Amino acid sequence: MPSWSRWERRSVSRSEPLATTTALAFTDVSAVRGGRVIWSHATFDVPTGGLVAVIGPNGSGKTTLLHVVLGLISPASGHLEVFGRRPGQANDCVGYVPQHYADGSGEAVRAADVVLLGLTGRRWAFARSTAAQRRQVDWALAAVEATGIADRRLSTLSGGQRQRIAIAAALVARPHMLILDEPLASLDLRSQRDIVALLARLHAELGVTILVVSHDLNPLLPILDSAIYLLDGHPHYAPIDDVVDDALLTRLYGIPIHVAHTPQGDRYMRSAL
Repeated sequence: MPSWSRWERRSVSRSEPLATTTALAFTDVSAVRGGRVIWSHATFDVPTGGLVAVIGPNGSGKTTLLHVVLGLISPASGHLEVFGRRPGQANDCVGYVPQHYADGSGEAVRAADVVLLGLTGRRWAFARSTAAQRRQVDWALAAVEATGIADRRLSTLSGGQRQRIAIAAALVARPHMLILDEPLASLDLRSQRDIVALLARLHAELGVTILVVSHDLNPLLPILDSAIYLLDGHPHYAPIDDVVDDALLTRLYGIPIHVAHTPQGDRYMRSAL
Protein backbone atom coordinates (compact mmCIF):
# COMPACT_ATOMS: atom_id res chain seq x y z
CA MET A 1 0.00 0.00 0.00
CA PRO A 2 1.47 3.42 -0.85
CA SER A 3 2.26 5.68 2.10
CA TRP A 4 -0.02 8.43 0.85
CA SER A 5 -3.13 6.26 1.32
CA ARG A 6 -3.07 7.29 4.97
CA TRP A 7 -4.24 10.71 3.86
CA GLU A 8 -7.92 10.00 3.24
CA ARG A 9 -10.17 12.64 1.72
CA ARG A 10 -13.90 13.17 2.07
CA SER A 11 -16.12 13.55 -0.99
CA VAL A 12 -16.67 17.28 -0.72
CA SER A 13 -16.74 20.30 -2.96
CA ARG A 14 -15.06 23.57 -2.10
CA SER A 15 -18.31 25.53 -2.11
CA GLU A 16 -18.17 27.46 1.15
CA PRO A 17 -15.97 30.58 1.32
CA LEU A 18 -13.16 30.69 3.83
CA ALA A 19 -13.98 32.42 7.09
CA THR A 20 -10.34 33.38 7.65
CA THR A 21 -7.61 35.14 5.72
CA THR A 22 -4.96 33.06 7.52
CA ALA A 23 -4.12 29.65 6.11
CA LEU A 24 -1.68 28.61 8.86
CA ALA A 25 -1.28 30.14 12.30
CA PHE A 26 1.70 28.83 14.30
CA THR A 27 2.07 29.89 17.93
CA ASP A 28 5.22 28.60 19.63
CA VAL A 29 4.87 25.18 17.98
CA SER A 30 7.48 22.45 18.39
CA ALA A 31 7.74 19.02 16.76
CA VAL A 32 9.21 15.87 18.28
CA ARG A 33 9.89 12.54 16.57
CA GLY A 34 11.39 9.48 18.22
CA GLY A 35 11.94 11.45 21.40
CA ARG A 36 14.04 14.04 19.56
CA VAL A 37 13.09 17.69 19.06
CA ILE A 38 13.09 18.27 15.30
CA TRP A 39 12.32 22.00 15.49
CA SER A 40 10.75 24.39 17.97
CA HIS A 41 9.42 27.93 18.60
CA ALA A 42 7.54 28.26 15.31
CA THR A 43 5.52 31.47 15.57
CA PHE A 44 4.19 33.00 12.35
CA ASP A 45 1.11 33.26 10.15
CA VAL A 46 0.85 32.23 6.51
CA PRO A 47 -1.89 34.17 4.69
CA THR A 48 -4.35 32.46 2.39
CA GLY A 49 -3.61 32.57 -1.31
CA GLY A 50 0.17 32.38 -1.04
CA LEU A 51 2.61 30.31 -3.07
CA VAL A 52 5.06 29.30 -0.39
CA ALA A 53 8.29 27.29 -0.47
CA VAL A 54 9.36 25.19 2.52
CA ILE A 55 13.14 25.06 2.54
CA GLY A 56 16.05 24.00 4.68
CA PRO A 57 18.98 21.59 4.71
CA ASN A 58 18.45 17.82 4.75
CA GLY A 59 17.22 16.65 8.13
CA SER A 60 15.98 20.07 9.22
CA GLY A 61 12.36 18.91 9.45
CA LYS A 62 10.64 20.07 6.27
CA THR A 63 8.53 16.93 5.83
CA THR A 64 7.86 16.89 9.57
CA LEU A 65 6.43 20.40 9.25
CA LEU A 66 4.08 19.19 6.52
CA HIS A 67 2.99 16.26 8.66
CA VAL A 68 2.25 18.57 11.58
CA VAL A 69 0.10 20.76 9.31
CA LEU A 70 -1.73 17.65 8.05
CA GLY A 71 -2.37 16.38 11.56
CA LEU A 72 -0.30 13.24 10.99
CA ILE A 73 1.99 14.35 13.85
CA SER A 74 0.66 16.29 16.84
CA PRO A 75 2.64 19.35 17.95
CA ALA A 76 4.69 18.57 21.04
CA SER A 77 3.86 22.04 22.33
CA GLY A 78 2.24 25.25 21.19
CA HIS A 79 -0.85 25.81 19.05
CA LEU A 80 -1.44 25.47 15.32
CA GLU A 81 -4.53 26.33 13.29
CA VAL A 82 -5.18 25.36 9.66
CA PHE A 83 -7.85 27.65 8.22
CA GLY A 84 -8.99 28.34 11.77
CA ARG A 85 -9.22 24.67 12.78
CA ARG A 86 -6.94 22.17 14.46
CA PRO A 87 -4.69 20.13 12.15
CA GLY A 88 -6.54 17.04 10.95
CA GLN A 89 -9.92 18.75 11.29
CA ALA A 90 -9.36 20.64 8.03
CA ASN A 91 -8.77 17.58 5.82
CA ASP A 92 -11.48 18.71 3.41
CA CYS A 93 -9.53 21.96 2.89
CA VAL A 94 -6.13 20.41 2.12
CA GLY A 95 -4.83 18.31 -0.77
CA TYR A 96 -1.51 16.52 -0.22
CA VAL A 97 1.09 15.19 -2.68
CA PRO A 98 3.75 13.25 -0.71
CA GLN A 99 7.06 12.08 -2.08
CA HIS A 100 7.05 8.81 -4.06
CA TYR A 101 3.24 8.77 -4.03
CA ALA A 102 3.00 5.94 -6.58
CA ASP A 103 5.25 3.46 -4.76
CA GLY A 104 3.50 0.14 -4.38
CA SER A 105 0.58 1.16 -6.58
CA GLY A 106 0.75 -2.00 -8.68
CA GLU A 107 0.84 -2.47 -12.40
CA ALA A 108 -2.88 -2.36 -13.17
CA VAL A 109 -3.98 0.92 -11.57
CA ARG A 110 -5.30 3.47 -14.05
CA ALA A 111 -4.56 7.17 -13.70
CA ALA A 112 -8.26 7.95 -13.31
CA ASP A 113 -8.50 5.41 -10.45
CA VAL A 114 -5.72 7.22 -8.61
CA VAL A 115 -7.55 10.53 -8.93
CA LEU A 116 -10.79 8.93 -7.70
CA LEU A 117 -8.88 7.58 -4.69
CA GLY A 118 -7.99 11.18 -3.86
CA LEU A 119 -11.72 11.90 -3.65
CA THR A 120 -13.08 8.83 -1.89
CA GLY A 121 -10.15 7.58 0.18
CA ARG A 122 -10.91 4.01 -0.87
CA ARG A 123 -8.00 1.79 -1.77
CA TRP A 124 -7.86 1.92 -5.54
CA ALA A 125 -11.56 2.83 -5.74
CA PHE A 126 -12.86 -0.73 -6.08
CA ALA A 127 -16.37 0.38 -5.03
CA ARG A 128 -18.68 1.81 -7.68
CA SER A 129 -18.27 5.56 -8.15
CA THR A 130 -21.14 8.00 -8.57
CA ALA A 131 -21.75 10.22 -11.58
CA ALA A 132 -20.91 13.27 -9.46
CA GLN A 133 -17.60 11.74 -8.40
CA ARG A 134 -16.73 10.90 -12.01
CA ARG A 135 -17.45 14.50 -13.00
CA GLN A 136 -15.09 15.71 -10.28
CA VAL A 137 -12.40 13.31 -11.49
CA ASP A 138 -12.87 14.58 -15.04
CA TRP A 139 -12.56 18.17 -13.80
CA ALA A 140 -9.34 17.44 -11.90
CA LEU A 141 -7.77 15.65 -14.86
CA ALA A 142 -8.64 18.56 -17.13
CA ALA A 143 -7.27 21.04 -14.59
CA VAL A 144 -3.82 19.41 -14.79
CA GLU A 145 -4.09 18.80 -18.56
CA ALA A 146 -4.09 15.02 -18.15
CA THR A 147 -7.42 14.02 -19.67
CA GLY A 148 -5.63 12.17 -22.46
CA ILE A 149 -3.88 9.79 -20.06
CA ALA A 150 -6.85 9.02 -17.79
CA ASP A 151 -7.14 5.38 -18.91
CA ARG A 152 -3.43 4.62 -18.98
CA ARG A 153 -1.81 2.46 -16.31
CA LEU A 154 0.18 4.44 -13.78
CA SER A 155 3.19 2.21 -14.39
CA THR A 156 3.37 3.34 -18.05
CA LEU A 157 3.48 7.06 -17.33
CA SER A 158 6.55 9.29 -17.32
CA GLY A 159 7.67 11.04 -14.16
CA GLY A 160 6.08 14.31 -15.23
CA GLN A 161 2.80 12.59 -16.11
CA ARG A 162 2.73 10.80 -12.78
CA GLN A 163 3.23 14.10 -11.01
CA ARG A 164 0.26 15.58 -12.87
CA ILE A 165 -1.89 12.66 -11.75
CA ALA A 166 -0.69 13.08 -8.16
CA ILE A 167 -1.64 16.76 -8.27
CA ALA A 168 -5.03 15.89 -9.79
CA ALA A 169 -5.65 13.43 -6.93
CA ALA A 170 -4.83 16.15 -4.41
CA LEU A 171 -6.96 18.69 -6.27
CA VAL A 172 -10.04 16.57 -6.97
CA ALA A 173 -11.94 17.51 -3.78
CA ARG A 174 -11.33 21.20 -4.60
CA PRO A 175 -9.23 22.04 -1.53
CA HIS A 176 -8.23 25.49 -0.36
CA MET A 177 -4.59 24.41 0.02
CA LEU A 178 -2.24 22.14 -1.91
CA ILE A 179 0.79 20.73 -0.10
CA LEU A 180 3.50 19.13 -2.23
CA ASP A 181 6.59 17.40 -0.89
CA GLU A 182 9.45 17.53 -3.43
CA PRO A 183 7.25 17.53 -6.55
CA LEU A 184 10.22 18.25 -8.82
CA ALA A 185 12.48 15.48 -7.53
CA SER A 186 13.69 13.02 -10.19
CA LEU A 187 12.10 15.03 -13.02
CA ASP A 188 14.07 16.19 -16.04
CA LEU A 189 14.42 19.92 -16.67
CA ARG A 190 11.52 20.11 -19.13
CA SER A 191 9.18 18.26 -16.77
CA GLN A 192 10.26 20.51 -13.88
CA ARG A 193 9.44 23.57 -15.98
CA ASP A 194 6.05 22.12 -16.94
CA ILE A 195 5.09 21.30 -13.34
CA VAL A 196 6.16 24.77 -12.15
CA ALA A 197 4.02 26.33 -14.89
CA LEU A 198 1.11 24.10 -13.85
CA LEU A 199 1.38 25.18 -10.21
CA ALA A 200 1.48 28.83 -11.25
CA ARG A 201 -1.65 28.38 -13.35
CA LEU A 202 -3.57 26.52 -10.64
CA HIS A 203 -2.61 29.20 -8.15
CA ALA A 204 -3.79 31.98 -10.45
CA GLU A 205 -6.99 30.33 -11.68
CA LEU A 206 -8.21 28.65 -8.49
CA GLY A 207 -6.80 30.97 -5.83
CA VAL A 208 -5.53 27.94 -3.94
CA THR A 209 -2.79 28.35 -1.32
CA ILE A 210 0.24 26.23 -2.25
CA LEU A 211 3.01 24.95 0.03
CA VAL A 212 5.85 23.20 -1.76
CA VAL A 213 8.96 21.57 -0.31
CA SER A 214 11.93 21.70 -2.64
CA HIS A 215 15.65 21.18 -2.15
CA ASP A 216 16.28 23.36 -5.22
CA LEU A 217 14.57 26.74 -5.21
CA ASN A 218 15.77 27.80 -8.64
CA PRO A 219 12.96 26.31 -10.75
CA LEU A 220 10.34 27.75 -8.40
CA LEU A 221 11.76 31.22 -7.82
CA PRO A 222 9.76 32.94 -10.60
CA ILE A 223 6.43 31.94 -9.04
CA LEU A 224 7.05 32.07 -5.26
CA ASP A 225 5.85 34.92 -3.06
CA SER A 226 7.16 33.70 0.31
CA ALA A 227 8.95 30.90 2.13
CA ILE A 228 9.02 28.98 5.37
CA TYR A 229 12.67 28.29 6.13
CA LEU A 230 14.11 26.08 8.87
CA LEU A 231 17.16 27.73 10.40
CA ASP A 232 18.99 26.76 13.58
CA GLY A 233 16.19 24.42 14.63
CA HIS A 234 13.39 26.95 14.22
CA PRO A 235 10.91 27.54 11.37
CA HIS A 236 10.57 31.13 10.12
CA TYR A 237 8.32 32.77 7.52
CA ALA A 238 9.20 35.72 5.27
CA PRO A 239 8.52 37.18 1.82
CA ILE A 240 10.62 35.50 -0.84
CA ASP A 241 12.59 38.68 -1.53
CA ASP A 242 13.84 38.62 2.07
CA VAL A 243 14.75 34.94 1.88
CA VAL A 244 16.65 35.05 -1.42
CA ASP A 245 19.62 36.72 0.22
CA ASP A 246 23.27 35.66 0.06
CA ALA A 247 23.86 35.85 3.82
CA LEU A 248 20.65 34.10 4.84
CA LEU A 249 20.99 31.28 2.30
CA THR A 250 24.66 30.78 3.17
CA ARG A 251 23.73 30.44 6.84
CA LEU A 252 20.77 28.21 6.00
CA TYR A 253 22.67 25.68 3.89
CA GLY A 254 26.08 25.97 5.52
CA ILE A 255 27.93 26.66 2.25
CA PRO A 256 28.57 29.93 0.41
CA ILE A 257 25.49 30.79 -1.69
CA HIS A 258 25.35 33.64 -4.16
CA VAL A 259 22.16 35.03 -5.71
CA ALA A 260 22.78 35.97 -9.34
CA HIS A 261 20.65 37.15 -12.25
CA THR A 262 20.23 35.88 -15.78
CA PRO A 263 20.50 38.35 -18.72
CA GLN A 264 16.68 38.40 -18.65
CA GLY A 265 16.72 39.53 -15.00
CA ASP A 266 15.59 36.25 -13.42
CA ARG A 267 17.21 35.34 -10.11
CA TYR A 268 18.94 32.07 -9.42
CA MET A 269 21.03 30.64 -6.59
CA ARG A 270 24.46 29.12 -7.05
CA SER A 271 27.15 27.83 -4.79
CA ALA A 272 30.06 30.22 -4.50
CA LEU A 273 32.48 27.33 -3.92
